[in-house]
Amino acid sequence: MSNLIEVKNLKKYFHVSSGINHAVDDVSFTIGRGETLGVVGESGCGKSTLGRTIIRLQEATDGSTFLDGEEITHVKGKDLKRIREKMQIIFQDPYSSLNPRKRVETTIMEPLKYSHKYKSDEIKKRTEELMDLVGVEERLRQAYPHELDGGRRQRVGIARALALNPEFVICDEPVSALDVSIQAQVLNLLLDLQQQMNLSYMFVTHDLSVVRYISDNICVMYLGQLVEKSSTKELFENHLHPYTEALLSAIPSTDITKPMQRIQLKGEITSPINPKPGCRFAARCPYASEECHQPQQLREVKPNHFVSCCKVK
Repeated sequence: MSNLIEVKNLKKYFHVSSGINHAVDDVSFTIGRGETLGVVGESGCGKSTLGRTIIRLQEATDGSTFLDGEEITHVKGKDLKRIREKMQIIFQDPYSSLNPRKRVETTIMEPLKYSHKYKSDEIKKRTEELMDLVGVEERLRQAYPHELDGGRRQRVGIARALALNPEFVICDEPVSALDVSIQAQVLNLLLDLQQQMNLSYMFVTHDLSVVRYISDNICVMYLGQLVEKSSTKELFENHLHPYTEALLSAIPSTDITKPMQRIQLKGEITSPINPKPGCRFAARCPYASEECHQPQQLREVKPNHFVSCCKVK
């Protein structure tokens, strides 16, 4: 299977009063056509910044991003508009990401109008198709966002993202603001749409139960860096990095016969501002030694299983 997205040594730094925040630091991965890559990690690790940098909502500090073999890191003007039609994003909060003064119909129509590819009657027909595709009832065409529940608002956001038939969609925690019962509906909708439209997803979340359900491959991110990446099955069955181990131990279990053995991480979180060389998880890692304070590299220890940890041989 060919790769649709290829990210090479991507960096995104922010200048702050106390130094330079290494929000995304030397990240590399690929996403195949029709595949879903899950990106997991705790809040503030750089997951959303990574997604926004890939689709050019933020400019990269260094590194490269390729879409279908074409480097898109620095394209501008008409070329940027062209590639943006192929890449879209579904935001975390469906209330704040929708304009409260625009009706459902207008929100979905907006990208169609600005593309200048459709006539008025085509825009109306395409809007009807999109509403039907994501399960938004016809009677809600003239509704405002505040008149909808969270699930329907997110469906409108999904319809807007799919309006121009993109190939790649960033799902930035699209279900974290929804009730659990609604989460399942939206996840199943995303899976159905992926099959129908052959979409590739980058699914950003902190919920490992969700990412296990929807992802083909998973990257574990900690303070701007990838610490482990592999197939979903391999990660859950044979995880190698201590941080991944701690994340997985926090997943609630329905099996009352097995007591939870949650790993409590201790120590201070390393600052992403002007970080020192070495493993950024070392300050909280129960297995840390002097060796961990040397520069670490993400390396392949098994076929398609990469880890950044000197303790893993």
